[in-house]
Amino acid sequence: MKNFAGKVAAITGAASGIGRALAIELAKQQCHLALSDVNETGLAETAALASAHGIKVTTTKVNVADKDAVHKWATDTVKAHGKVNLVFNNAGVAMGGIVEDTDYSDYEWMMGINMWGVIYGTKAFLPLIKQSDEEGHIINISSIFGLFSQPTQSAYNTAKFAVRGFTESLRQELDLEQGQVSATCVHPGGIKTNIAKNARMSDSVSKLSQNGADPESMRNQFESLFITTPEKAAQVILKGVKNNKRRVLIGPDARGADLMQRMLPTVYQKLVTASFKLASR
Repeated sequence: MKNFAGKVAAITGAASGIGRALAIELAKQQCHLALSDVNETGLAETAALASAHGIKVTTTKVNVADKDAVHKWATDTVKAHGKVNLVFNNAGVAMGGIVEDTDYSDYEWMMGINMWGVIYGTKAFLPLIKQSDEEGHIINISSIFGLFSQPTQSAYNTAKFAVRGFTESLRQELDLEQGQVSATCVHPGGIKTNIAKNARMSDSVSKLSQNGADPESMRNQFESLFITTPEKAAQVILKGVKNNKRRVLIGPDARGADLMQRMLPTVYQKLVTASFKLASR
């Protein structure tokens, strides 16, 4: 897909962060938008910013963990816009906690949004994108933690590794079909969004801290590592879509993690735990 003008893109998690930045950047390129989020106030703000560029914008409150709601939104998008060409499965949440003390309900919450939300979005929109008989693309947002694992992030790692595997398999199937639809998996590093601020943090994370740091301190420490703006992330993602990239890495931290995992596929775990100990002294 070399041009977004006149296309229709659906974006989950569009109320803020990367989702909002994608909406505005696509609007600048004259792409019409179907936006969704659970945060209706933020969603309306994004819609107003995007609409200023003279494109059609529709908004829908959608919990991506609700399969029926996602499928209805996909159908309604085509009814409202006449077609759909791209879907950005971007909505996501974060949490921290050690495996032993993390409740099953927390794992289910995480997987419902970060994994099932991507699967629902892909399956709901894929046949409709093909139906447009135009170039189409599915963009699934994984993470730097879909490339390598880290202590206290078992739930997030599980979901983001799943997104990576799911999307890579999907891309191979679409390649074999030799049609007009493709797929890209995106691995952002630390992006300056509210995901860490809004993360669920269990008191159990302090058990691994050498200085007994409380969850709020660890949240702030984690957030301080965010180095890339959502606007830059959106530009990198859209460039990757135009170039039909299989994998898009965002930020030097993501590129470094990818290289480390490739060069040291098992030893990297020792490096991560050593760094974690050093940071928590």
